Amino acid sequence: MARQEEEVLGKAYDGRLMRRLLGYVRPYWPQVLLATLAAVLHSVTQVVGPFLNKVVIDQYLFPTHAPGAHSFLSRYLPADAMRGLTAVGVLYILMLVIGFGLDFAQTYAMQWVGQHSMYDLRRDLFRHLQRLQVAFFDKNPVGRLVTRVTNDVETINDMISSALVAFFDDSFVLALIVIIMFRFNWKLSLIALSVVPLIAIGTGIFRRAVRESYRRVRLAVAGINTFLQEHISGMALVQVFNRERVAFDEFRAINNEHRNAWADAVFAYALYYPMVEILSTFAVAMILWFGGLRVLHNTLTIGIVVAFIQYAQRFFRPIQDLSDKYNILQTAMAGSERIFKLLDAPVTLASPPHPVPMPVGVGRIEFEHVWFAYNGENWVLRDVSFVAEPGTTLAIVGHTGAGKTTITSLLLRFYDVQRGRILLNGVDIRDLDLHELRRRFAVVLQDPYLISGTIADNIRFGDASLTEEAIWRAVEQVDLGEFVRAQPDGLQMMLRERGAGLSTGQKQLVSFARALAPNPPFLILDEATSSVDTETELKIRHALTRMVAGRTSIIIAHRLSTIQTADLILVLHKGVLREQGTHQELLRQHGIYWRLYRLQYRDQAGAPAPVPAAGLASEAPSLG
Repeated sequence: MARQEEEVLGKAYDGRLMRRLLGYVRPYWPQVLLATLAAVLHSVTQVVGPFLNKVVIDQYLFPTHAPGAHSFLSRYLPADAMRGLTAVGVLYILMLVIGFGLDFAQTYAMQWVGQHSMYDLRRDLFRHLQRLQVAFFDKNPVGRLVTRVTNDVETINDMISSALVAFFDDSFVLALIVIIMFRFNWKLSLIALSVVPLIAIGTGIFRRAVRESYRRVRLAVAGINTFLQEHISGMALVQVFNRERVAFDEFRAINNEHRNAWADAVFAYALYYPMVEILSTFAVAMILWFGGLRVLHNTLTIGIVVAFIQYAQRFFRPIQDLSDKYNILQTAMAGSERIFKLLDAPVTLASPPHPVPMPVGVGRIEFEHVWFAYNGENWVLRDVSFVAEPGTTLAIVGHTGAGKTTITSLLLRFYDVQRGRILLNGVDIRDLDLHELRRRFAVVLQDPYLISGTIADNIRFGDASLTEEAIWRAVEQVDLGEFVRAQPDGLQMMLRERGAGLSTGQKQLVSFARALAPNPPFLILDEATSSVDTETELKIRHALTRMVAGRTSIIIAHRLSTIQTADLILVLHKGVLREQGTHQELLRQHGIYWRLYRLQYRDQAGAPAPVPAAGLASEAPSLG
C-alpha cells in the first residue's frame, strides 16, 4: 500500500509547481540569463554549417545563375575561388569554435544553477523534516523520505540543468531551420516536413509508453530504498531468524520490477529512435528525388539541395531531444509534487508566537488530568495526574503498553495532550519555546544512538559550548573514565556507524555521559539499563546517585532494582495511574507493584518472594 501511495501521476506541466521550482532558480537569474543567451547564439551556430556548404557549392565549386544561387553573404566574400574557399573555411572553423564556447557556457552555467538550486531545496527539506512532529515519522517510512531528498531532488536537478534552457536551444534551432528552408524553397520545405505528422504520432505513443515505464521505475526505486533501509538496519534480526532467503526473494522481486520497468523504457527508445531515423531518411530521399529533378531543369541549385538534406537531418535531431526533455519535465513535475507535498506537511507542534520565558533553576513537573491517544479515542493515558517536586526522582513502572514512555514523549512535546495540562514550574509547556524546553532535558533511551566520529563528538553531539573539561567530568560521573583512558586516542577514539566496536554497555555509558555533559536541570532515563549487562548496570546504579543529584529526574524501568531509592514511584496499568508512593509504601499495599516485585523475584530465584524488610530493598532482583 505504501508503494502505491508513493507515486501520483500529475500533469506533464503544472504551472503552480513550476513557479515554486523557479523560486529556487530565481536567486541565480544572472547565470540563467547567461545560459539562455548562450543557447540562442549557439542555435545560430548550429544552422550556419549547411548554409556555408551551399555557398561553397553554388558560388565556387559549381557556379550557377539559377534562382537562389547567390545569397546576401556573396557580396562579402572574395570572387576568386581559392580565396573564397579559404574565407569560408576560416568562417566555418570560427563558427565551430564559437559554438563550442557557447555550448560550454550554457552547459556549465545551467549545471551550476542546478546544483546550487538543489542545494537550497535539500537544505529546506532537511530543515523542514527536523521541525516535523514525531507523529509524522510514525506514519511515513524512512525509505520514502530518503527518496524525497535524494531521487526526487535529482529529477528536478535534471530538469533545471538539462532541460530548462535546452528547450530554448532546441526550439530556436527548429525555428531557424524552418525559416531558412522556406527562404530557400517553399516547395522543397513542404516535402522535407511531410513526415512530421508521422513523427508527431510516433512521439506521442513513445511519450506515453516511457511515461508509464518511468512511473514504474520510480515506484521500484522507492521500494528498493525502503526495503534496503529496513533490512540493513535490522540485519542482525534477519540473520538470527534465518530470514536471509526470504529477504533475498523479496528483494529480488522488487529488483525485477525495477529491471523490467527499465527494460520497457529501453524497448520504447529502441523503437522510437530508429523510427525517427527511417522517417528522416525518407524525407532526405524525397528531397533528393524532387530537388534532383529541379536541378536537372535548372530551376534549383545543387547547393540548395545539399543544404536541404543537411537541414532535414538536423531538423529531426531537436525533435528527438525535445521528446527526451518532455520526459524529464514530466518526471520532474511528479518529483516536485511529492517534494512540495512534504514541504507543505504542517508543523503541528511548534513554539507559540509569544512564548513565556523559561522558568529558571530546578523545576517542578506536574501532570493535571492528562488524557492522550495516538489515534482517535484509543486512550493511551487516562486522567493521569502526578507531581514531581524539584530535585526529586520520580520512577514509572508498569507492564508493556501501560503508557510509561508516552509520559516522557508528552513532557518533551513530541505530542500534545488532548485533555489536561502538563506544567513546568507552573507554566503550561505549550506556552514555552520548544527549543528552550527540550534543551533543559537530558534523555537516555533504551537503544543507544551513536554517530560516526570520536567519543568526544558523540558526547558533545554538536554542542560547541561543551569544553573538554565538561566532557571528562561527565565521563567520570558514569564510570567510563577508566575505559577512555585505556584507549590510545582517549576521547579522540574514532567510533564507526552506530558505535560499532563498543559493547552495548559501553555505548549506553557514552549515552549517559552525553546526557550529563551539558548539566541539564531535568533527566529522563527511559529503560536505559534494560539492554546492559549486570556489571554495567552496577556501574550505572553507583553513578545514579550522582546523576540525579540536584536534578528533577524521571526514570522508566522494568528492573525494579534501579528505582527503589526513588522519591516517588508511579504504577501505570492500561493507561491509568493505579498506585503511587515509595518502594516500601507500595510493597505494603500488596497491589500491582507488589505483584511485579514477587514476579521478578520468582523469575530469578525460582520461588515466591516474601515481602522484604526495608533494609533488604536494594537486594531486589530485576524483571529483566
